[in-house]
Amino acid sequence: MTAAAFAYVRPTSVEGVLEHLDSGRDVTILAGGQSLMPSLNMRLSTPELVVDINRIEALRGIEQRNGYIRIGALVRHAEVASSDLVSRHVPLIARAMRHVAHPAIRNRGTTCGSLANADPAAEMPACAVTLDATLVLLSRRGRRDVPAREFFLGLFETARQDNELLAEVLFPVARPSERFGFDEVATRHGDFAAVGVAARATLASARFDALDLVLFACESRPLHSAAAAEIAVGQSWSPALGDAIATAVAAEMEPIDNLHGRGDTKRKQARTLITRVLERIVHG
Repeated sequence: MTAAAFAYVRPTSVEGVLEHLDSGRDVTILAGGQSLMPSLNMRLSTPELVVDINRIEALRGIEQRNGYIRIGALVRHAEVASSDLVSRHVPLIARAMRHVAHPAIRNRGTTCGSLANADPAAEMPACAVTLDATLVLLSRRGRRDVPAREFFLGLFETARQDNELLAEVLFPVARPSERFGFDEVATRHGDFAAVGVAARATLASARFDALDLVLFACESRPLHSAAAAEIAVGQSWSPALGDAIATAVAAEMEPIDNLHGRGDTKRKQARTLITRVLERIVHG
């Protein structure tokens, strides 16, 4: 198929983008286009206007700023994967990037685009929730900072309003006491995950002082487990503790049956991934 007819503009300023978003038309933003172009060609998306933001220099760049690593809306996955700032200060993102799509996709797809798209099988939304990142939304009415844990509402649904542009994401710089883990199950490396786990833990020796554990690719949005922290905090690592956490998190899940497997299969896979990720966090 081919895309339905649409108008196309390529502004050179953020203000120009925001003017189009505030026009009342059905507008779609084009950054990397790795999700948008297939949806246009299959007519799953039929906007009146496509706004190409690729000429806007203010939306580029990775930089350290006030305790955060800022990633602009035009930063490609490949840039994030090769960034020294990201590998040193946001190690969870660096680990997850090894699983994101395939080289051709990483060379064009953007990290902010993945967040805005909110595919439940994508790695970046899960990492943003794990780290409690901040998503910066701009409109003609001003700036709105939205915590990642409030941004993802459902299947391809976010808190972004139609007149807002996701301009950048702010990931907190990792503290010395924090450790991170990531793993997923996929048919092929780089394909969308069937089940995935992202985790951030604060450890004193082998005792958990904090634990953020997020499951993805199972439900309509990332699942930030409450049970994991309740069980882990104050406890020292043991295989029995890992089993207890994995069992409790699996009970929290409401997995969706799809081509990747049934709910019971995903629960079993999640339990295995959780214990594996926690073991690596504790022992390195």
